[in-house]
This record gives sequence, C-alpha cells and structure tokens, in this order.
Amino acid sequence: MIKLILIFISLITFSVFAADTQEKELKDGTIASLIMGINSENFGLRTSAAFMLGELKCEAGVIPLMRMLKNEEREDARIVAALALLKIGDAKGIFAIKQAVKFDQSDRVKRLCTNFYNSFNEKFTVIEQIARK
Repeated sequence: MIKLILIFISLITFSVFAADTQEKELKDGTIASLIMGINSENFGLRTSAAFMLGELKCEAGVIPLMRMLKNEEREDARIVAALALLKIGDAKGIFAIKQAVKFDQSDRVKRLCTNFYNSFNEKFTVIEQIARK
C-alpha cells in the first residue's frame, strides 16, 4: 500500500513538473512572438503585440516598447507603447514615458503620457503613505 501511495505521489509530482516546463516554454515562445510582432511591418500586429506585452507585464518587452515609443511614426502606436510600458511598471519604461512628455512631437501623445506618468506617481504615493502607517 505504501509503495502504491509513493508511486501515486511520484506521478503527481512528475505531471506538475512537466506542466510547469510546458507552460514556461509556451510563455517564452509567446513572448518571443510578441517581440517579433512589435518589429512587424503590419501596424495592427505591432500595436496588438505591444498591448499584449503590457497585459502580460513582460519585462523582456521593455526595450522594444521603448524603441516603439520613440521611433514609431503613428501617434496611436506610440500611445499603445506608452500604455504597455506603464502596465509593466519597469523604471526604464516609466522614464521613457517621462521623456515622451517632454520630447514627443504630438500634443496628444504628450498629454496622454503625462496622464500615464502622473497615474504611476499617484499609485506609488498612495502605497508609500500606506507603508508609513
């Protein structure tokens, strides 16, 4: 009976380990595909990939998103890149949003990046106040 229980536990452990490995491989492949999507010629694919990187809070996408925020021709794509960087919350990405407030050519992008940057700062101000109590 004890051998049967040990075999059962071993099978469960192995299946959980195998599932974690498959999930990690799937996630790595997904992230690689999304980063490739950012570099696509297709506008819809670029913006969708940027949005999904933000939803996944993928830190591997920070540099490509920063490049997109700085170099993309269309305002819409720069805004999506800024929003994705905000969702990821990485310091480099937040700094890129702050730089877009100062240097972007579009007033619309500047205004929305200002809102994104301010919402990020407000969030951390509230967290700091709670931590002090």
